[in-house]
Amino acid sequence: MESILQYVLYLVILVALAIPLGGYIAKVMKGDKVFLSCICRPCERLIYKVLRVDEKEEMTWKKYALSTVLFSGIGLVIFFAIEMLQQILPLNPEKLPGLSWHLAFNTAASFVTNTNWQAYSGESALSYFTQATCLTVWNFVSAATGIAVLFVLIRGFVRKKADTLGSFWVDLTRTVVYILLPLSVVVTLVLVSQGVVQNLKPYETVSLVESFETEDGTEVTEQTVPMGPAASQIAIKQLGTNGGGFFGVNSAFPLENPTPLSNLFEMLSILLIPVSLCFTFGKAVKDKRQGYAIFVAMAIMLVAALGIIGYNEQQATPQLSAGGQVNLTTVDQAGGNMEGKETRFGIATSATWAAFTTAASNGSVNSMHDSYTPIGGMITMLQMQLGEVIFGGVGCGLYGMLAFAIMTVFIAGLMVGRTPEYLGKKIEPFEMKMAVLVCLATPVGILVGSGIAAVWPGVADSLNNPGAHGFAEMLYAYSSAGGNNGSAFAGFNANTPFLNVTIGLVMLFVRFLPMLATIAIAGSLAKKKTVATSAGTLSTCNGMFVFLLIFIVLLIGALSFLPALALGPIAEFFQMIG
Repeated sequence: MESILQYVLYLVILVALAIPLGGYIAKVMKGDKVFLSCICRPCERLIYKVLRVDEKEEMTWKKYALSTVLFSGIGLVIFFAIEMLQQILPLNPEKLPGLSWHLAFNTAASFVTNTNWQAYSGESALSYFTQATCLTVWNFVSAATGIAVLFVLIRGFVRKKADTLGSFWVDLTRTVVYILLPLSVVVTLVLVSQGVVQNLKPYETVSLVESFETEDGTEVTEQTVPMGPAASQIAIKQLGTNGGGFFGVNSAFPLENPTPLSNLFEMLSILLIPVSLCFTFGKAVKDKRQGYAIFVAMAIMLVAALGIIGYNEQQATPQLSAGGQVNLTTVDQAGGNMEGKETRFGIATSATWAAFTTAASNGSVNSMHDSYTPIGGMITMLQMQLGEVIFGGVGCGLYGMLAFAIMTVFIAGLMVGRTPEYLGKKIEPFEMKMAVLVCLATPVGILVGSGIAAVWPGVADSLNNPGAHGFAEMLYAYSSAGGNNGSAFAGFNANTPFLNVTIGLVMLFVRFLPMLATIAIAGSLAKKKTVATSAGTLSTCNGMFVFLLIFIVLLIGALSFLPALALGPIAEFFQMIG
């Protein structure tokens, strides 16, 4: 009962914060004056002046798409170069060497695509300069890019017979200056107050409270404690659904997430903006019911996922229950599956974080998903495989779900013999083709990538476990890349040339193909006139539409991934109970 109350409390607080934030974001992206305008507007103007951007000039969808790709592509090259050369760059007190070419490519692709997959430990691989100029910067601008593309699609629905969709540079600037920076300042201050490190000091060596001996008989009396500007990066990694940890074990590390309050703020930050954007969508299209419908569809799937994960993690593992070890069985039945979880957080908070982070394409963790029960781990994997549309990443999750909404009205229109319409715009073959690209990019990327890896010589050496669980480790890695998530089954060693390159390519493919297809849909819709609602128009804000939307999302996910899941977590589940 206590766990259920925790789950409900987290969701209630999340929605209560998201509703007003959604209204604020709608005003910001429209260009209206907000309570932070007196501070942010001068900064915004200065950025336009430095970049020589005319904020009143708008772009066609093709120019907007080109700006998006060039911005990310140039950033990818600069990111790659800094990682390779960090040994000669400043702010490197530990004298860390540059990364290998394949790890540098993987990391650059990861952060530019808002994935933040990490095949390294931050405190032992990256300098403060690399962390600040590459990771933190792209935590901001990759998240802002997703929100910018979402608003292009919104303008496509709202505008009539228009050729332009706004300016990429204006959308990017407003998102960073008015939304991401202020929220990050607040969260950073909270985290620092709780003990999260924020400095530029060299690593410190401290004496252990109790010494111990290693296997070779060496007595260890000291430990190196990593320092660095962690709090500021952690704030934006959560708010921007980035997830990349400043430290290797992410938010399970005491210096990254030291208290229950820091855990609460970080966990709420993961879904705060994605949930808010549902309400922003309703306000922006001038029909709040549309935003509510999308929110309800996403919320139902999130609650179902949270319930399944929570239930399975609360259960005793069959091996312990059947082992005849009375004391161990009693502890297990009373405490559930605590393997891989911090005792200071417990199962309820760990399961909630796992559900939130894989729903939001965030990827940060406060427990190790590799140690979850087969079904609990499968649900975290499935949420990513559905295309990060259960709230998903900031911006990209919502425009991904809107692509599913377009498919839903198209299929419903075929069933009743009418031209499908969504938000007053006719959905014709071009929009449908682009929507299919958005919806199928994730399954194609995951299945092709993991299929090649399954037969590639040497990949088996990266697995920490044999059999079904080993296959699940590999499938999870490509699901994480294909869902632009970044979390991992901890036993999988992905730092090899083949895995770094293929996972990096999957991340780039599933980020930019749907993004470009979404911008193309927006450009096509903006040129159309609005169709008047009639008695035969399918309502897209009632319970029936919500049901159809969920059905289409799950149908595509089930058809795409059931065979792969059957070889991994489902097979492991039956082995465990059999």
